[in-house]
Amino acid sequence: MSDPREITRILFENFQPQAIYLFYAFGYAAIAVFLYGVYTQIRKYRRGQPDPSWGGLWSRFVDMAKTMLTHRTLKRRDRAAGSAHGMIFFGFVLLFIGTSTITLEYDILKPLTGVTFWYGNFYLWFSLVLDLAGLGVVAGLIYMMYRRKWLKLPKLDYTRPDRQPGDPDFDRSGYRREDWAFLWSFILIGITGFILEAARLVWLSDRPTVWDYRMWSPVGATLAHAMQGLGLTPEGASAMRGALWWFHGLLALTFIACIPYTKIKHIFTASASLMFRDPLAGRRLPKVPEEQESAGFKQITDLTWKQLLHLDACTKCGRCHEACPANAVGAPLSPRDVILSLREFANKALNAKELPEAAELDIHGKGVGQVFMETLWSCRTCLACVEICPVAVEHVPIIVQMRRKLVEDGDMEPILQKTLQNIHKSGNSFGESKRKRAAWTKELPFEIKDARKEPVDMVWFVGDYASFDPRNQKVSQAFARMLHNAGMDFGLLFEGEMNAGNDVRRVGEEGLYELLASSNIGTLQSCDFKTIVTTDPHSYNTIRNEYPDFGGQFEIQHYTSVVKQMIEDGRLKLKKKLDYRVTFHDPCHLGRYNKGFDAPREVLKMLGCELVEMGRNRDNSFCCGAGGGRIWIPDPVGVEKPSQNRMKEAGAIEGLQVFVVSCPKDLTMFEDALKTSGFEGKFVVRELIELIDECIEYEVWEEAGSEAA
Repeated sequence: MSDPREITRILFENFQPQAIYLFYAFGYAAIAVFLYGVYTQIRKYRRGQPDPSWGGLWSRFVDMAKTMLTHRTLKRRDRAAGSAHGMIFFGFVLLFIGTSTITLEYDILKPLTGVTFWYGNFYLWFSLVLDLAGLGVVAGLIYMMYRRKWLKLPKLDYTRPDRQPGDPDFDRSGYRREDWAFLWSFILIGITGFILEAARLVWLSDRPTVWDYRMWSPVGATLAHAMQGLGLTPEGASAMRGALWWFHGLLALTFIACIPYTKIKHIFTASASLMFRDPLAGRRLPKVPEEQESAGFKQITDLTWKQLLHLDACTKCGRCHEACPANAVGAPLSPRDVILSLREFANKALNAKELPEAAELDIHGKGVGQVFMETLWSCRTCLACVEICPVAVEHVPIIVQMRRKLVEDGDMEPILQKTLQNIHKSGNSFGESKRKRAAWTKELPFEIKDARKEPVDMVWFVGDYASFDPRNQKVSQAFARMLHNAGMDFGLLFEGEMNAGNDVRRVGEEGLYELLASSNIGTLQSCDFKTIVTTDPHSYNTIRNEYPDFGGQFEIQHYTSVVKQMIEDGRLKLKKKLDYRVTFHDPCHLGRYNKGFDAPREVLKMLGCELVEMGRNRDNSFCCGAGGGRIWIPDPVGVEKPSQNRMKEAGAIEGLQVFVVSCPKDLTMFEDALKTSGFEGKFVVRELIELIDECIEYEVWEEAGSEAA
C-alpha cells in the first residue's frame, strides 16, 4: 500500500534551481506590477469627493456576499449569461483558493514550521475539486465566446448613439479587443493547465502513486489517455511539460499583473460597487453640501470616490443600454456610454501623478471623453439602468448631478426654462394661479375639507397634472367621489399645495426643489392628519423618499393601496364586474422606484378584468417618456417617442380593450401616443380610477346633484 505522503505533486520536479529562482523572480515582478496598479487605482479614487457610504459595513458586506453567491443580479433577464458567469466565477474562486492553499504550504508553513498537509486524501479531493472547477471555467468561457461571436446581441454592440463616425472617440474597437484578449487569455490558462496535467500523468505513468490515482483528476486523465492513444511517450510528455509549464506559468503571472489595468479588475471593483450600493439610489437624490460653491458636477474630481469606483465596476454588459427607453427610440443616450466616457476621462485625467489644469478636468462638452448636453437631457430618469445593472452602478444620480451644472449655467431648452420659472412663480408647472388648484372640486356635489383648517384622517396630495389638466381633472373628481362614497375623512391643501418637486429635482434645479419641498413640508406640518394619499407617483416618490432629508417625515400611500384596502374592508362596494381584456402599465415612480407592483393588479382582479401582461412589465416596465422633466421638453419631430414605442407593444396583444395606467402623466402621454401611433379605435387608455368608478353605484342624490352641477 502506498505511503499517503507520496500521493502528492512535487511542484518543481525535474527543474534546475536556477529555473525555480527565475520563476519566483517573475512571480514577484508580477505581484509588484499588480500592487502598483492597485496603488494608482486607489490614488484615483482618493481624488474624488467624500461619499457617505461607509456606515453599516458588516451588513453591506453580507448583502454583497449574498448577491455574489446567488448571482441574482446577473441571472435576471439573462439566465444563460448569468449561469455561465457563475461557472466562471465559482471556478475561479476555487482555483484561487487552491493556488493559495499550495502557496500556504509550500512557501510559508513548510519552510517555517515543517508542517505539510498537501498529500493523501486531502490532495486527491483537492485535485478533483480543482479539476471540476477548471472545467466549469472553460465551459463558461466557451459560452461567453459563443455569445459574443455568434449570437451578436445588440447590447454587446459598442456602437455609440452619442457620437458620429469620424469623431475621435466614436470607435470602440479597443473594448472589443480587450474583451477577446480577456476571454482568450483566461481560457488558455485553463486549457494549458489541463494539458499540463495530462502531460505530467503520461510522463509519470510508471509511478503508481501518480498513475493509479489519475482519475482524481478526471479531465487531465482523459486527456492523458488521448495523448497516449496518439502515441505520446513519457519522454515526449516530459519535454512537452517543460515548455508548457513555462508558457502556462508566465501567462498566469501576466494575467495577475494586468488585473488593475484591464477589464479583469471588475473582479474587485464590481464587488466593492455592490458592497457600497445605495438602496435608494435615484429614488433619493443627494442634497448640495452647504460648503459646495456651485451645484452639480463640472469636473471629474467633483464625482465622489464611490462614483469613480462605479465607473470602473462597469463590465460593458449592455443591460442598461438595452433597458434605456431613450436609447430604444434613438435618442443620443446610452447609460453604458455615459459611464464609459467618464471612465475613460477619469483614467486619462486622474491616473497621472499630478492633476491637470482645471480646464482639462471639465466633463461637459464635445471633446474626447466629455458628455454632451443633448445626452444628459435625453435621460428620463426612469431608473431602468440602475435597477438592472448587475454590479450596482448608479447612473441616474451622476446624470442628475451633471444636469445641475447645466441648469446653473442656463444650458437647457427655453421651454424648460419657462416651465421652471412658472413653477417658481405660481407653484405649478401650468403657470396657473394658485387659487385655481382646487377649481376641479366645484363640480362635485359635496364639499371637500380644507386640511389646513380642520383635522382630517387623510390628506390628499393631488399634484399638478391631476389638479390642472382637464383630462386628469375628471379622474380626480372620480377619486373624490370614491373617497366620499367610502366614508373616508379626507381633505386637500387647496392653494397651500405646491408642485412636489420630484421632476424639478431630476431636471437638476436643486434650489427650486428645496424651495418647493420646504413649502410643502411646512404646510403639511401645520395640518392635523394621520396619513397622506396621492394619485401621483412622482409626488409619492419624493414625499416618501426625499422629504425626510428636509425634516418632512410623513406616512404616504399611493391610491392603489388605499383603494385595495377600502374594497377589502367593504368600505367601497363594487356593484358590478368588468369583463375587459386589459393590460397594465407600471409607472416608473410607483413600480421600479417604490416596488408598488401588486396593488393595482389585485384591484384589476377584484374588478373582474382579464389582465394580459406586456413583455416589459413590473421592474422591467418601459417608461412613458415623461420622467426627468421630459414631459416639459418637446421631443424631436419625426422621432419615435417612448410612449409610442409602448403603444406598439400593447397593440400586439390580441383583443386588447383597455390600456390601464395609474399616473396622471401616463394618462397624458399615452392618450396622445394612442392617436399618433395609429391605435385609436382599437383600444382605449384609461386610469385605473375610471375603471373602479364604473363598478361603483353611487347614491341617487349624488348622481342628481352631479347632473344639476
